[in-house]
Amino acid sequence: MKTEALIDANIDARYDALVVGAGPAGLSAASRLAEKGLRVAVIDEQSAPGGQIYRAIGASPLPSREILGDDYWHGETLLERFIASKAEHLAQTTVWQIDRTGEHWRMAVSTAGKSRLLSAAYVVLATGAQERPVPVPGWTLPGVMTVGAAQVLLKTTGAVPQGSTVLAGCGPLVWLYAAQVLRAGGRIDALLDTTPRTQRRSAMKHLFDFLRSDYLKKGVSLLLEVKRRVEVVGNVATFRATGVEAVNAVEYTLDDGSHGSVAVDTLLIHQGVVPNVNLSNALGCEHEWNDAQCCWQPKLDAWLHSTRPGIFIAGDGSGIGGARAAEAQGELAALQIAHLAGVLDATSRDAGANEVRTDIARAVRGRTFFETLYRPADAMRIPRGETLVCRCEEVTAQQVVDAARIGCSGPNQLKAFLRCGMGPCQGRMCGLTVGELLSKETDTPMPKLGYYTLRFPTKPLTLAEIAALPATEGGEKSIVTA
Repeated sequence: MKTEALIDANIDARYDALVVGAGPAGLSAASRLAEKGLRVAVIDEQSAPGGQIYRAIGASPLPSREILGDDYWHGETLLERFIASKAEHLAQTTVWQIDRTGEHWRMAVSTAGKSRLLSAAYVVLATGAQERPVPVPGWTLPGVMTVGAAQVLLKTTGAVPQGSTVLAGCGPLVWLYAAQVLRAGGRIDALLDTTPRTQRRSAMKHLFDFLRSDYLKKGVSLLLEVKRRVEVVGNVATFRATGVEAVNAVEYTLDDGSHGSVAVDTLLIHQGVVPNVNLSNALGCEHEWNDAQCCWQPKLDAWLHSTRPGIFIAGDGSGIGGARAAEAQGELAALQIAHLAGVLDATSRDAGANEVRTDIARAVRGRTFFETLYRPADAMRIPRGETLVCRCEEVTAQQVVDAARIGCSGPNQLKAFLRCGMGPCQGRMCGLTVGELLSKETDTPMPKLGYYTLRFPTKPLTLAEIAALPATEGGEKSIVTA
């Protein structure tokens, strides 16, 4: 990567702070910053604010508020505050590069194929979470989707499954989505629960905090609502999608060795969510391995400040904590930025932070129970044989294993062997799987093995978008990739 110095006049717009992502953390941070008189813009790829959890909150197509539940509609309060704050909203805009110029951060963004440059002293990455890849046999067949993708369709268009539909996986989202589909008049034929039996016992030592949390009543209610109307198959150890041109069945094995099969038109899979770290990784922020959640997350201080000056990371992109925790984290990061920007004294900052930290502690109480209970089993994370690992480059698990056996020592070297992580998704769909495969095969702990070193641009873009950037006095583009 080569970055030329940018003439100051080439910046299209200057802000005190730029927020990437319009979910609960991003909306909360931007609202607080704008309320303090700072010029702030929220950059988001979607057409309307809300993120994944509050997607389409301002224009839901669903006929009843009961379908998505009270937790979803809490997003209205965030949206109303954001609109009242007068913070700018740059919708349908993609961030594809961020770099340091003097005391400010420069951001290259594209809207409708047209690129421009923004500048700010502070950046809040509120990129949220992404679904963990579920590399089981047949997961790339047409008709196989993630639960999160199906929920996007429900929230934005009201679409629900009507043919034979099976959910397979574990985690709260599986049960929440199943309940939402049933309320909306959709069809769920079976739910294959892959929660390992042994983890149910392990989770019991964290039961006390769970019993004191808001999760208890909500969780029990969801379980009962779904189990009354859907066949639930527990203790599923493995499953696979079968079919030729499209999925036609899901075959599964229980932990006692018995087998089963269900004919399907649609198979929806899920194994939890993980932080979206592509931007923070490309920026050079330090990350650490979270073994409880089987994922990488950025290293942050008590104010959510990363190891890069002026870069803050809030919400699920900093570690999975849920929507209410993300909302409070956005406030926390904004308080520190407002203080550093000189519009909030230390006493007021600390008073506000004490209240926010209490909110965060309340929001995450009981999550250790969930993390232990729903930690994805090895069979769900570490595939074998001809199962595809890298969808972009069509690399199988066996090819990764073979590369390790002939000397490939880490994810970055694997790029030279097999091009894993070099496709359009930039490792989003294969990074964790490749890492854990190599870790298992080379007997190297994940913290030592490391993750892909990512480079900008972090999203695909056209030559026209690069060409639209301003040039330096020497005639070169102000941002040049090489």
